Amino acid sequence: MRRFVRRHQPAPCRLCAVKAGIGGLIAIALCAAMAEAAGNLLLIAPLAASAVLVFGVHESPLAQPANVIGGHLLSTAIALVLAEVLPPGWWTLPLGVGLAIAAMAVARVTHPPAGADALVVLALHPGWWYLVFPILAGSVAIVLAGVIVHRWLPPRGHYPLPHTAPEP
Repeated sequence: MRRFVRRHQPAPCRLCAVKAGIGGLIAIALCAAMAEAAGNLLLIAPLAASAVLVFGVHESPLAQPANVIGGHLLSTAIALVLAEVLPPGWWTLPLGVGLAIAAMAVARVTHPPAGADALVVLALHPGWWYLVFPILAGSVAIVLAGVIVHRWLPPRGHYPLPHTAPEP
């Protein structure tokens, strides 16, 4: 049982935790303001999970800009296509999430919060504009907020991570 309750995440410095909270507040404030203008706050829920990664564990490969933006766009696009070609049903939700996970892995843009985009699209059928707003606009806003917060607020860090050659 201890294996299930053991925390593997190291304790952050207190200033890092405060910075992560401020970053998340700023990013989601931007997304929420845009969503309020469009009239639907519920549709930005997957973006809140992205903010957790970008500000809480910004050094993770899953939190990098290509993963945040690419993962959301790919997952959403797949679900939008499925919503167009398949009849509605409970089975489309796991199919959409499974296909999104596989596609993100193949494209090397895995971003766990993006899996929720497939659920939102297949459950609510928001239409093709959902790909542009809130997904593209929101994911870009989160990444830009990440760049600004990690460079300007102490302790300063690198976001996005510096380029390194991929392993074969």
